Amino acid sequence: MMKHIFQQGKDSSKPTLLILHGTGGNELDLLPLAGRIDEAASVLSVRGNVLESGMPRFFKRLAEDVFDEEDLIFRTKELNEFLDEAAEQYGFDRNNVIAIGYSNGANIAASLLFHYQNALKGAILHHPMVPRRGIELPDLSGKSVFIAAGTNDPICAPEETEELQRLLENANAKVEVHWENRGHQLTAEEVEAAGEWYSLDIN
Repeated sequence: MMKHIFQQGKDSSKPTLLILHGTGGNELDLLPLAGRIDEAASVLSVRGNVLESGMPRFFKRLAEDVFDEEDLIFRTKELNEFLDEAAEQYGFDRNNVIAIGYSNGANIAASLLFHYQNALKGAILHHPMVPRRGIELPDLSGKSVFIAAGTNDPICAPEETEELQRLLENANAKVEVHWENRGHQLTAEEVEAAGEWYSLDIN
């Protein structure tokens, strides 16, 4: 089991929101985001199982922008299996999970989409990178993805965002990209845009 918080929502027909923090965060960090997106939905907020200099992450990296692919594959499988267990334990619909991730959390959410056709119904990815290259993605027909990106993001260049969009769209996902003239930080404006997207596309 991964460290997590589950909050039962008021409306069980709503998606369960899977909250995934950035490097150095924890399962409490992004809880307020869930309420901004859908205050009636159940929330499952998870802590990454990897420590880098004492900071929780969802998978190892070899350098700043170099992912440990072997660990990424292992941790993505671990998270997917945890979702299966959590759905059984808490009684939520496993086929109705929307991930909301920031930075490292957005990367593991994107990796779920890249590796498992039915892991997520959709995702809100704040400042994600391309998790892996040179692999065939599953058919993501019927999946909706919102990507929030910064035109001046030093960690995730605009080309990276555009490549991720292209890869997901080529796998038949419906993708919307929201640009802010900002860096890597999570902004109130992009959260608001994600909420609007969710109410139109998901809800």
